Amino acid sequence: MNEIVRRHRVLLGLGTLLGLAGTAATLLQPLLIGDLIEAVALERAIAQPIALIAGLFAADALLAALHFHLIGRAGENIVLDMRTTLTGRLLHSQVRAYQKLEHGDVFTRTIADTSLARVALSSSVAQMITAGLSTLGCIAVMAWIDWKMLLVTVGCLGIASACALGLARAVRTAAVANREDTSAYGSALLRVLGALTTVKASRAELREAEHLAELADAARLSGIRVTRLSAMLMPAMNVGTQVSLAVVIAWGMARTATGALPLEDLTAFVMYLFYLVSPLVMLFMAVGEFQQGRAAIDRVKELALIEQETVDAPGAAFRPVPGAPAVEFENVTFAYPGTGTPAVDGTSFSLPATGVTAIVGPSGSGKTTLFQLIERFHTPDRGTIRFSGTDTATLPLGELRGRIGLVEQEAPLMRGTVRENLVYACPDASPEAVAEALEAAHLTAVVDALPNGLDTELGEGGTGLSGGQRQRLAIARALLARPDVLLLDEATANLDSDAETALREAITTIGTRCQVLTIAHRMSTAASADRILVVEAGRLRASGTHAHLMDTDETYRRLADQQLAPAGAPS
Repeated sequence: MNEIVRRHRVLLGLGTLLGLAGTAATLLQPLLIGDLIEAVALERAIAQPIALIAGLFAADALLAALHFHLIGRAGENIVLDMRTTLTGRLLHSQVRAYQKLEHGDVFTRTIADTSLARVALSSSVAQMITAGLSTLGCIAVMAWIDWKMLLVTVGCLGIASACALGLARAVRTAAVANREDTSAYGSALLRVLGALTTVKASRAELREAEHLAELADAARLSGIRVTRLSAMLMPAMNVGTQVSLAVVIAWGMARTATGALPLEDLTAFVMYLFYLVSPLVMLFMAVGEFQQGRAAIDRVKELALIEQETVDAPGAAFRPVPGAPAVEFENVTFAYPGTGTPAVDGTSFSLPATGVTAIVGPSGSGKTTLFQLIERFHTPDRGTIRFSGTDTATLPLGELRGRIGLVEQEAPLMRGTVRENLVYACPDASPEAVAEALEAAHLTAVVDALPNGLDTELGEGGTGLSGGQRQRLAIARALLARPDVLLLDEATANLDSDAETALREAITTIGTRCQVLTIAHRMSTAASADRILVVEAGRLRASGTHAHLMDTDETYRRLADQQLAPAGAPS
């Protein structure tokens, strides 16, 4: 955060200097008005004092405009840097660290908190400097005019200032609570909207609406507390100002009547008292805004500390080892943090450069975790994973992931056109390559039937396509990158029988030029694979062909019999 502010120190510094120059112009005005009163009393020419006062007013207005423009520009630049830094760190964060976060909270910190932080890091700081120096300047001139009346003024304003400082501290505490309440509401709202069909199917609209209303009300109450405390800053200062003004006018007029204080000095002193009120109020308002902004800054800094994936130093180009397996696990063990139980436990296997391999096992046996370890979304606690003969821990992430195609179980798509989703990993793909990928995923006829073909707009999550079509589009996207290894996480789960058969044939064809590793819940997919890995409780318990495993492995035979047995046959 400090580094971001330092990048814009020139704009901030220049804006602050212009503000200080405007403060100086403001402080000179009462003195010149005092000179004008004296000139009128002595019947001297008044053209020059009026011209000087008008010039100061114009200079003050110009300097103020430039001050606010530069500070505002610096603030927007700071927000840009904060948001680009945050998004960069989020995109390069470790998967397991990101999965711990509430997505609504991430959104709130990235959008709303950065806006509040802008105020604290730019305008509030500049305002505190200029208003603080303006306050000191007014006090210095007032002391020069009449130090006795200044003591009365300081006494009245000092009590009010002490109250205002206490209120500013309370504002920060309340602001922290409000940011947390707002974030909780945003997270809950995102959770509900992300599963809207489930909410409707469960007839939970009223229950969720009540829960969201409770969270929104909590944010409202904490926001009202912030508003109430912030609103008390101005009245606290006004009370001190009004009391001191009454005392100064009464005592000053009495001294003027006796000749102890010239009228022009009293006029200038009262004007400085009025001039003192505005910067003093601005000072404490800026302090209040800064305290609110500090709460947002702390939340932004906390998010920016998210654990990052290793930044790979540039090195020699990756060269596959001739004849090496496409993927090799050597005694690999991995446990998710806080679980204590390994998701993958002492697993070893190797896969050739081509062919189709199916991973089969009960739910929770570690199948998806194997994929995540290959992609280096997680790093093993023990053991080695090799890709084409090279330890994946030594490969640049971009190089490794560029050679692997991944189709996740949920087949996530993004809002945009079919084309934008298809070429996401290969923006420069040729029309021929796009057509080949669509044909391989049996999507050509589907795309041709869409209103605008590849340029048809899809909604959130690929709305506009069926579940099976979304999955095949995700497969086409992976194929377009021409990977050395294609990972399919239950790719046929949402396909009908005809589409599954067609895709299985396509996978067999793809397996002639790369290794296809697929998690198979449908035993028909596993049965057609060249080899099958059977995992259970994080361990590799058996491997072989369908026929071999039906004869030798109890777990595989049980899983196969549950699906392949004729309807009505005893299991």
